[in-house]
Amino acid sequence: MNDQIIFQRRSIRRFTAQPIAENTLQKICKAAFNAPSAMNRQPWELIVINQKPLLAKIAQAHPHAPLQEAPVAIVVCGNTQKAWEEYWVCDCGAATQNILLAATAYHLGSLWAGVYPRQERMQAIQEVLHLPAHIKPFSLVVLGTKAEKKEPNDRFLAEAIHFNDQF
Repeated sequence: MNDQIIFQRRSIRRFTAQPIAENTLQKICKAAFNAPSAMNRQPWELIVINQKPLLAKIAQAHPHAPLQEAPVAIVVCGNTQKAWEEYWVCDCGAATQNILLAATAYHLGSLWAGVYPRQERMQAIQEVLHLPAHIKPFSLVVLGTKAEKKEPNDRFLAEAIHFNDQF
């Protein structure tokens, strides 16, 4: 198995202002759409933000997201009208992970800035982006060229694996 991308993926919090090519952004978004989802409903909506004034408004809605220098953020949202029951949360988590892995594959840095289940963050982003009530912000993925280097990380914990009824 080629596990290099999985181990190289790290949370990056410092970015250069270098723009990301539109075709690279398209490929990263396409990766999100190839995530698994309950009943294959694919209830995600992606909002790609690359305008500095809008990134600044999102930064106010999510003060822990390093949007000052990053050129792009993707807000992964769940469409509750498409989702199977409440599985939109799991589905959007899978789509977010695919975005992170695709960004790593394209040698970009990324950070998953949590939105769901923090109601104040969800509401603030919903207001900034003028989202209808059935579109729920789930995550904010900050993307850009890395301005910091982190070594690959292996977080494997054998003691957290249990077989059958042997807990």
